[in-house]
Amino acid sequence: MMIKKTAHFTCSDEFPLFVEARNPCLEMSFEQINSDLSDKIFPAFNRILLESKMNQATFFLSILFFFCLSSPPWAQERLKLATTTSTANSGLLDHLHPYFEKEAGIRVHAIAVGTGKALKLAQNGDVDVVLVHARQAEEAFVNAGHGVNRKEVMYNDFVIVGPVTDPSGIIGSENVIQALRTIAAQKSLWYSRGDDSGTHKKEMSLWQETGLKPGGGWYQAIGQGMGKTLLAADEKKAYTLSDRGTFIALSTENRIELKILHEGDSRLFNPYGVIAVNPKKHPHVKFELAMKYIDFLTSPKGQSLIGSFRMNGKILFHPHLGD
Repeated sequence: MMIKKTAHFTCSDEFPLFVEARNPCLEMSFEQINSDLSDKIFPAFNRILLESKMNQATFFLSILFFFCLSSPPWAQERLKLATTTSTANSGLLDHLHPYFEKEAGIRVHAIAVGTGKALKLAQNGDVDVVLVHARQAEEAFVNAGHGVNRKEVMYNDFVIVGPVTDPSGIIGSENVIQALRTIAAQKSLWYSRGDDSGTHKKEMSLWQETGLKPGGGWYQAIGQGMGKTLLAADEKKAYTLSDRGTFIALSTENRIELKILHEGDSRLFNPYGVIAVNPKKHPHVKFELAMKYIDFLTSPKGQSLIGSFRMNGKILFHPHLGD
């Protein structure tokens, strides 16, 4: 009687390997291996196995030898990155990190939060490096000794978005300050992130410049990331301040109907910086890995990747290199 045995060897989270064998002689079922492996990532092993007719033990030893040499994911060093929701929501990290991970052999664990929370994680030594967009807060972070080797990486800009009908009539405003004063005067619904993010910090600086203190029923601070704030503003037909990258990402996916109603003011410039956590404050952080990440982002290769990132042909971020 033929007894069928199944072995499951998990080579990585992405690539499970299934091999079937039959006793009594534990001969390999080459047809089954051909079917299984051709759908996985081992066509080379499959070809060798079929051509050489090697026995099962030799096959398994070959696989083990391969993974010992190939630095499987669980053996790779891991870099902890705290960054903003805009880099994650826009898809930029998904565009950049595969290149870095392949080149450096380092896996990046990204935590996407607001700039304030990202800097707090770094200050506590919970991450190795930060990628954020609030120049004043970044400089304060470095001056306090929490971070070192800050580098400019890229920039985009902020925009005021709102309902297509533009109930406050801010289209054509002379500048962003006039646009905000008009929205406040008419008490048109405004959604603020209210989360101490880079976007929220920018919004607060703009309101301060208007000389107004927004509040009341028309002004809603919802304490959410950029994506959720845009979705909420879209649902309630509200105005909000957004980074251009996240807005383009959501509008391209047809998840929101909001439109850009004011843009182009120099006050809306939005630079991003990357900072390594100071190893003198937190000796356990992976400073060398952080510097490899910083070097990658600011290298011609990294800058080229940032500049080539598009969504439906639209530029979301501009590389700093050469500006």
